[in-house]
Amino acid sequence: MSVTVMTSDAMTLEAEGRTLPESDKRRQILDGARSVFMASGFDGASMGEIARAAGVSKGTLYVYFDSKEALFEALTLEEKRGLAEALFRLDGEDPDVRAVLTRLGLTYLTEMIRPEHVAVVRMVIGASEKFPRFGQAFFEAGPAQGTARLTAYLKTQVAAGRLRIADPDLAAKHFLHLTQAGLLTRLLFRAGGPVTAEEMRYRVEEAVRVFFAAYGPDP
Repeated sequence: MSVTVMTSDAMTLEAEGRTLPESDKRRQILDGARSVFMASGFDGASMGEIARAAGVSKGTLYVYFDSKEALFEALTLEEKRGLAEALFRLDGEDPDVRAVLTRLGLTYLTEMIRPEHVAVVRMVIGASEKFPRFGQAFFEAGPAQGTARLTAYLKTQVAAGRLRIADPDLAAKHFLHLTQAGLLTRLLFRAGGPVTAEEMRYRVEEAVRVFFAAYGPDP
């Protein structure tokens, strides 16, 4: 399947013999690569098709990325790292831990159920069979970073006496798993209907309730 996402600005620049700044050019290539990988998967994508989708020559593409593997890895790492930074902005000074975790749970679930996110996870899982480092890098840039940020937040709350946790890292994983509780697995297998806002809120409320039953402060 051929995918074309070259912008009118990019085409104009190319026609006039001008170039985009390096950071914009790299962004243009990554955007084109995303569209091709999403449409064709890792194995089905080619560097030629990615170059066409990005509106650059193959020579230019190889200046920035020397292989399809390097391009795929850069794309998945960038997206997952940015996601962790966006989702896990937690104010350790906010005394309302329930409200903080509720907000986190809702934004986390909202991202988890996005069709684009589910498709990326499927794509990385498929590519990891041949290139295990993809899965490792994806995990370290996304899930591991998110867990580390939540762990740091929980440690602050323990120090403030708002929570009672012996292992904050494990508790952070508990909360995230309680929140999605098999939902991502269901979506990965295309099982069940769409996720409603009511279902998300119920899941998050229950996750916070169970979390505090285990880790809440002493009465």
